[in-house]
Amino acid sequence: MAESTNNFIHDIIDADLESGEYTHVHTRFPPEPNGYLHIGSAKAIWINSSTAKKYNGKFNLRYDDTNPSKEDNEYVESILNDLIWLGAEPTGGIYYGSDYFDKCYEYAIKLIKDGKAYVCDLTAEELRDYRGTLTEPGKESPYRNRTVEENLDLFERMKNGEFPDGSKTLRAKIDMASPNMNMRDPAIYRILHISHHRQGSKWCIYPLYDYAHPIQDALEGITHSLCSLEFENHRPLYEWVVDNIGFSSKPKQREFARLNVTYTVMSKRYLRALVERGLVDGWDDPRMPTICGLRRRGYTPTAIFDFVRRAGVAKAYSVVDIELLEHCIREELNASAQRRIAVMDPVKLVVTNYPDDKTEYFNFPNNPSDPEAGTRALPFERELLIDRADFAEVPPPKFHRLKPDGEVRLMGGYIVKCTGFDKDENGNVTTVYCTADLETGNGNPADGRKIKGTIHWLAAAHAEPVTVMEYDKLFTIANVGDIPEDKTFDDYLNPESAKTVCGVMVEPGLFKDGEVARYQFVRTGYFVTDTKHPNTFNRIVSLKDSFKPTENK
Repeated sequence: MAESTNNFIHDIIDADLESGEYTHVHTRFPPEPNGYLHIGSAKAIWINSSTAKKYNGKFNLRYDDTNPSKEDNEYVESILNDLIWLGAEPTGGIYYGSDYFDKCYEYAIKLIKDGKAYVCDLTAEELRDYRGTLTEPGKESPYRNRTVEENLDLFERMKNGEFPDGSKTLRAKIDMASPNMNMRDPAIYRILHISHHRQGSKWCIYPLYDYAHPIQDALEGITHSLCSLEFENHRPLYEWVVDNIGFSSKPKQREFARLNVTYTVMSKRYLRALVERGLVDGWDDPRMPTICGLRRRGYTPTAIFDFVRRAGVAKAYSVVDIELLEHCIREELNASAQRRIAVMDPVKLVVTNYPDDKTEYFNFPNNPSDPEAGTRALPFERELLIDRADFAEVPPPKFHRLKPDGEVRLMGGYIVKCTGFDKDENGNVTTVYCTADLETGNGNPADGRKIKGTIHWLAAAHAEPVTVMEYDKLFTIANVGDIPEDKTFDDYLNPESAKTVCGVMVEPGLFKDGEVARYQFVRTGYFVTDTKHPNTFNRIVSLKDSFKPTENK
């Protein structure tokens, strides 16, 4: 896990520990199992798990499964898999919000008996009308002053399934004139006749998040409930619930800005729509910002958390350049990935002065920056493959690759000189001919001439065909928040975000059963074996990195 650096949250915790308000640190990550986790989730995971680790505390995973209409066991399993893959295993345990339904109901009875909650018959539309506006106070519900006995009777009948969906809610009795609209008698229970993925048909009333979440935190002994900034205005209600139920151990909610990244979207609703409409290859499509999509793309947990750390923990809204994420994985793989040769668009190169029946081997470093990574031997023969882009019949200025009568170094091998080429009826080059300076081997020419260009190659008889997927940004607009009102996300989907390149030739032996391998294809980029389609490599990132990272504090 990326190093946890000091930030304003840690300053708060340091002060809490120093004052004696808390003697330890216990955090949690509470995802709703209604979709797959994305890189925005990774920020919340990193903040909560790394904070617990820094203070030798505990970190819980708690599924916020209080809305059965959108939840599924598929998402439950994927969330835990993602946490384990990220290296953020829940040291404090795995919990479910639904396991606290009995306690939530018990505390709701307490609030009713204390005169702090009531059953309301207003419809959803009437509730909106009664709520008021940012400049005008709300109006009290005509059902606000029901007796405790009547509220207890109605609430029990709600639980027993006597009323249809939406006909009644249980509301906290707080202040309809509060400047904070979340405190204007918010609903804390609603009727929902839907079977729950864990509780089955036991309940037909379900607690709302703002009511259930502080209860769950308090019961688990959470000290610091760290969440995204949209919950800042909900904090007074969080504290109201904790105070009025009477918990002696009180969790503290504090908020940070969500992670927004250019050229993508973090809305689960829209990500789900992309999947359901078949616009992407599932939740794990390598263009998706989901954790499983990034994993299939070839990103590593360390690179993802390094990106989150560099993006910073702050309270100000910002959009982080996706190139910072690309820089993080490129930086990691430059140091760790073994080098391999891939010819993306093969053209035959015939070395006319090399024997037909001869094979020799040249050694190549697996990683030039890591001598301990060792070397590998590649065969050299008369018929080779080179990239089409490395030959030009009419070369542009400063073209230092192969051209008529020009010389280049075959990477790790001989210097060769172009003597001719063949073309098909469409004018495409099919074969290039050359002679090799057989005295150069892996050394310099005896006459001291300078060779400016070096190109990669493979022996044609030993190369293996693969498919390469070249991925690009999912959207054509940097900030999806800037989409005009008369446009939709669909208008900005990048039609060039996924390209299939067939007939790529690579060194033999790059695929191993069940193994995810990341390589740098020399002069091309970083690639990973695809986990979904056989004999396929996904491009993680290109070699080029013009991004200059500056870390946010």
